[in-house]
Amino acid sequence: MTWLDSLTVAQQFALFSAIKILCVFSVLMFIVAYAVWVERKVSAAIQGRHGPNRVGLFGLLQPAADAVKAFLKEDFTPAHVRKAYFWLAPAIVMIPSLMTIAIIPFGSQLGRQPMVIADLNVGILYTFGIVSLGVYGIVLAGYAANSKYPFLGGIRSSAQLISYEIAMGMSVIPIFLIVGSLNLSEVIGYQAGGFSSWLIFKQPLAFGIFLAAMFAETNRLPFDLPESEQELAGGYNVEYSSIKFALFFMGEYAAMTAASAMLVTLFLGGWTLPVAGLDQPAQTLGFGVLQIGVFLAKMLFVEFMIIWVRWMWPRFRYDQLMDLGWRRFIPLALANIVGTAVVLWAVA
Repeated sequence: MTWLDSLTVAQQFALFSAIKILCVFSVLMFIVAYAVWVERKVSAAIQGRHGPNRVGLFGLLQPAADAVKAFLKEDFTPAHVRKAYFWLAPAIVMIPSLMTIAIIPFGSQLGRQPMVIADLNVGILYTFGIVSLGVYGIVLAGYAANSKYPFLGGIRSSAQLISYEIAMGMSVIPIFLIVGSLNLSEVIGYQAGGFSSWLIFKQPLAFGIFLAAMFAETNRLPFDLPESEQELAGGYNVEYSSIKFALFFMGEYAAMTAASAMLVTLFLGGWTLPVAGLDQPAQTLGFGVLQIGVFLAKMLFVEFMIIWVRWMWPRFRYDQLMDLGWRRFIPLALANIVGTAVVLWAVA
């Protein structure tokens, strides 16, 4: 008998949950740090520049240098701000992304352990409940700054996220009509039959709406209106400096990573790959690790695409942003729901 066998079931569950939380958090923070490096390199390549190339090999230590600089710079708090809210806003901006990652299956299993922190039967409802909290950090930052441009950025963000969250939520309803479950592990299991089972091919309209809404939800170009430099001089974070300023950008990249993971889970088969049995539950440790690698590869590809789009598309005007959300995506999502329901009823 090993020391692990001497633990109760509850103790083993708590231990493995703590290990999974630590591993997922560490990987997420690593991806957040190097997503910034990749973005700077991609933008430099597009614009004919070098990008980071001084700190470490090919500039690979630039994220560490930026972190040290953020901690050591003066943390200045302007006298006119609402101080309690001003300090609270950057502290809560990453919480929704971290809580969303908790319910995403990033592999089938390692041994007897499912590779998900919390396998909820209502996972997608939990996801959208948490995602809706993401706006509070930005709105609170705009309000706390007690200044015109940050406040306008916060108001823009609230209108934008509410608008596109409706479209995003409606876009995934056909997915769960087809799968018959709100559990994300079952959504991945449904897509395990080969490429033709991936829901991007069965619901391309839902995929397109979800993808566009994902850009708006994460405040990425062409939908970064809350912080547009030409109009708002930086928007909601213009009064921030030092580590508080860095936390907003860490929150943005964490949200981008969580959104990419959700897109992969819903439309791109999650950790499955119809090659060499990788779309079946792992029977060995090596297969389990390989499936985690498949999930990470898909997620990083989507994240790279998000970065690429930022430097290739111009920013929308605000009236175009709202028109696209309310007059295009929401009616299309409604029509897709009705059409999917009718088809499923006809073939039942």
